[in-house]
Amino acid sequence: MPERVFVIGVGMTKFEKPGRRKNEDGSQWDYPDMARESGTKALADAGIDYREVEQGYVGYVYGESTSGQRALYELGMTGIPVVNVNNNCSTGSTALYLAAQAIRGGLAHCTMALGFEKMQPGSLESKWDDREQPMARQLMALAEISEVLFPPAPWMFGAAGREHMQQYGSTAEHFAKIGYKNHKHSVNNPYAQFQDEYTLDDILNARTVYSPLTKLQCSPTSDGSGAAILASESFVDQHGLAAQAVEIVGQAMTTDYQTSFDGSCKNLIGYDMNVQAARKVYDQAGLGPEDFQVIELHDCFSANELLLYEALGLCPEGDAGKLIDAGDTTYGGKWVVNPSGGLISKGHPLGATGLAQCSELTWQLRGQADKRQVNGVTAALQHNIGLGGAAVVTAYQRADR
Repeated sequence: MPERVFVIGVGMTKFEKPGRRKNEDGSQWDYPDMARESGTKALADAGIDYREVEQGYVGYVYGESTSGQRALYELGMTGIPVVNVNNNCSTGSTALYLAAQAIRGGLAHCTMALGFEKMQPGSLESKWDDREQPMARQLMALAEISEVLFPPAPWMFGAAGREHMQQYGSTAEHFAKIGYKNHKHSVNNPYAQFQDEYTLDDILNARTVYSPLTKLQCSPTSDGSGAAILASESFVDQHGLAAQAVEIVGQAMTTDYQTSFDGSCKNLIGYDMNVQAARKVYDQAGLGPEDFQVIELHDCFSANELLLYEALGLCPEGDAGKLIDAGDTTYGGKWVVNPSGGLISKGHPLGATGLAQCSELTWQLRGQADKRQVNGVTAALQHNIGLGGAAVVTAYQRADR
């Protein structure tokens, strides 16, 4: 039987506009500083010393090899295995997945997943022009069925949004309502890059990036870090941590299926990966979409959040617009989706995103989310995706439920 896996400590930095934050001595805030802050917070939250951590998994997309070691050396140099992780925008959740696997397989009793990103302003771009691009097949396939407009990320997700509009009658206002919701949620999140509330007209009338997406429906580039400490059941018992521990009751990672190239825009951005990962998690956890009260999902663009309502089974395919109009994804509805503000407003430092999601859901399950707290949380769901591709879905419940 696999070992049970528990989150015993979480921590994150405030997400910042790239290059904005300085250290107290005036030097530039760098990734070791980010990792020290999030990692120290996670250790303090768990109430343990770094010497008790047996393995480390560190995620980042942009950076030199072994930056993971340099990051964790800020917490201690104890000789433990450190694995560097890169899975595009799902990097943080992939680090979490690997750290959990080590516990689940009985290979360790305490592991750390940490993610960070130090980004450049502006749209994402490749750093390598002398080799095959990992998403070249996706981009070529999309160009055959959609109007081409660079940069690639808003084009890919915007095209999927347009496809949904054509097939199911969703409107630009449906997508804008997601941006409105997530910006409104972030007002209460001190860790969010943006904490400004906008009107629906503000969202609709912002600069168009790729119709129907406007700037206020797109996640920004960000600097920041998140961390989580995972433990086995015996570790939790020995350290008396049951009252704060949150159990990972289901977790799955999927990569592209052949259906990714079936001629639909939504599968080119991972829809089928998301569906399959969610189904595996529901089977593992013995829970369905209706059993969760709070969800953190990958709203890199509002179009992706809308599609995820359907992929995760919150509503039948084609009904996401109805779900939005009914107010079922915010406070007072069936679920609160992205109470943190999501990627759109909290920010999206690629390697840290999945661990920031884990932090938010851990706080929600403990009742520690302050003004963002969702009432009566008994189970929480996390979704994170990186194109090229990997989708990671995780289900959580309190250990002392």
